Amino acid sequence: QVQLVESGGGLVQAGGSLRLSCAASGLTFSSVAVGWFRQAPGKEREVVVVISRSGTMTYYADSVKGRFTISRDNAKNTVYLQMNSLKPEDTAVYYCAAARRSYYSLSDRSYDDWGQGTQVTVSS
Repeated sequence: QVQLVESGGGLVQAGGSLRLSCAASGLTFSSVAVGWFRQAPGKEREVVVVISRSGTMTYYADSVKGRFTISRDNAKNTVYLQMNSLKPEDTAVYYCAAARRSYYSLSDRSYDDWGQGTQVTVSS
């Protein structure tokens, strides 16, 4: 069974930092692209950042460029999202997802497996 488990969420003050982790099992981790998505109350789910299978291609939403950094450690079957200079508008449930068939995709429709989500709350 494929399983993705997010961790590292919490409540922080504006300007603070969090590091999210996504641990994967049940798949060949190096064969999947991984994306982080977020969904705030009353809003559509949106892509935050994507990293390709090899890690050579990345995409960052304009709203997080310069503040968030994605990395992957295939040996540990884990993807990390370092979030710095957090803003209240970053408040959302963050999900990691794996795409088995796409080398690189910005569409959530391309992702096959999803984690349960981790809550990030940024207070002002």
